[in-house]
Amino acid sequence: MKAHQGPIDHVGRSIDFGRTAADYDRYRPGFPDTFFDILVEHGWITRGLAALDLGTGTGSVALGLASAGLNVTGLDISRELLVAARSEASLRELVVSFVEGTAESIGYMDSTFDVVTAGQCWWWFDSDIAVAEAKRVLRPGGRLIICDFSYLPLPGNVAERTEDLVLAHNPGWTMSGGTRIHPEQVGALDHGGFLKVESFSYVVDIEFSHTSWRGRIRTCNGVGSALTDQEADRFDADLEGLLKDEFPGTLSIPHRVFATSGVRR
Repeated sequence: MKAHQGPIDHVGRSIDFGRTAADYDRYRPGFPDTFFDILVEHGWITRGLAALDLGTGTGSVALGLASAGLNVTGLDISRELLVAARSEASLRELVVSFVEGTAESIGYMDSTFDVVTAGQCWWWFDSDIAVAEAKRVLRPGGRLIICDFSYLPLPGNVAERTEDLVLAHNPGWTMSGGTRIHPEQVGALDHGGFLKVESFSYVVDIEFSHTSWRGRIRTCNGVGSALTDQEADRFDADLEGLLKDEFPGTLSIPHRVFATSGVRR
């Protein structure tokens, strides 16, 4: 498939998620099992459907769909993340086809898939092009699901204080704060001509040790994939100190699941 330049940050630096593939695989929590249970309850997915997961990364959504009995292909620009995804699929004894490619140029024929998903990645795509491509490869009546799973930076909590530190080291970082609700994703489906557009969200608490939270934050797009190795090391040392001073012990951090879905005419 055609090579594609990766995402660019606020000062024109390439965001290379492959640099943090090991931390992604080890420390970044994937979508919880309850998320896939809700997809089944809503009738958004059923066993035997052909699914394509865009921006699959280390395969969190793709592997969850495979566990639910779908026939899954995972697509990502990063070879390093795909290596981690294939390794995890093997460990879990799940069959998923992981291929290199982009959401803006999906190398499959029209009307190939029953379901297209995009988990924790839509903001890196050209939304209009990605919606059109998803619609093209979906069969009539097929479903596009855009979903997100991210920590909530609430007043005074460890996530907010960590983001303060990210901004101190990377002042132009544009993705701090927020409710983790994404009306622009709903709008993308509305404007893309999808029918039956609907959404849901809920919050779950995820526990981290200091080590695992530092590993999780190294995968943040404002840190490990954007800063130089030396800058990232300085940030990590400061985060280690912040955690020891302000948040001793195990960390319980709220995460929000948000999903929106629409059906191709």
